[in-house]
Amino acid sequence: MKINKLTVGPIMANCLIVGSQETAKAGQIDPGAEVERILVVVQKSNYSVDVILNAHGHFDHVGGNNELQKFTGAPILIHALDEPMLTQLSASAARWGLNATDSPPPERTIADGDVIPVGTLEFKVIHTPGHTPGGVSFLCGQDLFVGDTLFSGSVGRTDFPGGDYDTLMDSIRGKLYPLGDDVRVYTGHGPETTLGHERRTNPFARGM
Repeated sequence: MKINKLTVGPIMANCLIVGSQETAKAGQIDPGAEVERILVVVQKSNYSVDVILNAHGHFDHVGGNNELQKFTGAPILIHALDEPMLTQLSASAARWGLNATDSPPPERTIADGDVIPVGTLEFKVIHTPGHTPGGVSFLCGQDLFVGDTLFSGSVGRTDFPGGDYDTLMDSIRGKLYPLGDDVRVYTGHGPETTLGHERRTNPFARGM
């Protein structure tokens, strides 16, 4: 497995290209913007994008869905509770003085416990609401892609519509930390971390 990270868009969201080197197939997690840059990395890696995975429905993470799907034909997957956000991306971005294109509908919605194969890789879906109602994390081996659920030294905002702080804490402490201290965390903004480091030191979500 090879992981390429790009920081894209004015809000500097992390977009992850996770490839199976044996099969040259990749999962694209959160194509927020700058799809041309994403495609350059995909092409240089000789990957084909097998699936577009949305960790949640905010425009800074999924604003490139439309363009990326046009180029790759890959299906879009998102949790059912965040699916309605895909038709509201342009309006959401406008409230920040930014531009985004509404997303096509998903090929299908995903739910807690689903396993998404990409070449030789498997992404397990963990429903981690709190930042948004349909926020999910994707576990692939010992690598965890959490969107805006958890950050290095912080947690996702819960003051947006659909956010809830207690629900977010339940997701982090009840679903993520039990996966093990050595699990490497790829966040929706900022640097990577580990679950153990956050459990011990995160001022917002220390382990109980």
